[in-house]
Amino acid sequence: MHIAVVGAGLSGLTVARQLQSQGHHVTVYEKSMGVSGRMSTRQTELGGFDHGAQYFTATSDRFKKEIADWKKFGWVVPWTAKLATLDAGISKAAGRSGTRYVPVPGMNALCKQLAHGLDIRSEQQVTALENQGKQWLLSVQSSTVPIAATAGPFDGVILAIPADQAEVLLSVAPAMAKQAKQARLAPCWTLMLGFQSSLDLTYDGAWVNQSRLGWIARDNAKPLHRAGERWVCHATPAWSLEHLEDDAERVKEKLTKAFHEATGSRIQPIHAVAHRWRYAQAENPLAVDCLWNDKQGLGVCGDWFAAGLEGAGRVENAFLSALALAKAVTWKA
Repeated sequence: MHIAVVGAGLSGLTVARQLQSQGHHVTVYEKSMGVSGRMSTRQTELGGFDHGAQYFTATSDRFKKEIADWKKFGWVVPWTAKLATLDAGISKAAGRSGTRYVPVPGMNALCKQLAHGLDIRSEQQVTALENQGKQWLLSVQSSTVPIAATAGPFDGVILAIPADQAEVLLSVAPAMAKQAKQARLAPCWTLMLGFQSSLDLTYDGAWVNQSRLGWIARDNAKPLHRAGERWVCHATPAWSLEHLEDDAERVKEKLTKAFHEATGSRIQPIHAVAHRWRYAQAENPLAVDCLWNDKQGLGVCGDWFAAGLEGAGRVENAFLSALALAKAVTWKA
C-alpha cells in the first residue's frame, strides 16, 4: 500500500519507519526545510539552541527499550543536569524525577537519524485532502512553486501534526475533526540568549515561579553540545497566549528582562532571538492512543494523545502514539 505521512516530527518519522518495515511504500511530507518538528535545534554562529523540546524521559517499558537501542547507537545520552526552582531570584535545588535523555549533538539529531531511508518531501505543505473512491489526493503547496500541486493517489493518509492543524485537514472526516478539536495546543514563546562569557549560575536548568518565564536551561550544559554560554527560555502558556500576536522584537525585550529578574544576572547577551511555537502543549490530551479509520484509510497520531500515559506533550507520547497507529494499520502491503 502507498501511504502518505504528513509531518516529519518524531511521531511522523516513527510511524513512517514502522509502516515501511511492514512493507508499505511511505512518502513523508514536511512543510519545513528539515525534520524534527518541536524537537528542532536552531543553529547560530554561537552554536545550537534546542529551542523546542528540552529533553525526554521514559515511563513505559516499550519506550525504555527503544531508548536503550538509541543509546547503543550513540544517538542519545543521559543528561545529569543540576536543576532548580527559581522564585523571586532565589534558587532552590529541584529533586530528580527519573533519568533525562538528550540526543547529541542537539535535539534534532535523533530525528535526523530516524529520517534515514525514508522518502521525505521537505518544504511541501499539505493544505487539503481529497477523497477519490478508496484513495486520497493531497493538495501540496511548495515554497519554491507558486501554484499548489496534487500528490497521490495514496491508499492511506496519516497526519502526525498538531491537533489544531490536523483539525483543518480532517474536514473530510467530521467525526475525527471533532475529536482533534478537543485537544487544542497551547502556544509557547521561546527566547534564545547567547553570552560572551559564563553567567556563573549554579544550575543547568530551572523552573521559574512568579514570572513570564516558566523554564530556562543552559544549552551548553548538555552532553556533547558545543561550548559557549547559551540559554533557552520558555514563557508560560498563559503569557504566551496573551502575547501570541505580539511583535517578536517586543517579546524578546520582555522575556530578556524576565530572564535577568529570574536569574539575578545583569550580563547583557550578545545574541537574542524570540521564536513563537504556535502549537506547543496539549491542554486537553485525547484519552486514546491514536485515531484510525480503517474504511477511509485515515489516521492521526502525535504527542497530544495520552497513549496510556498521564498527561501529554512529551516525546514518549509521540512515540507510543505512532507505534499504536502503525499497529492499527493492518492492511497487507
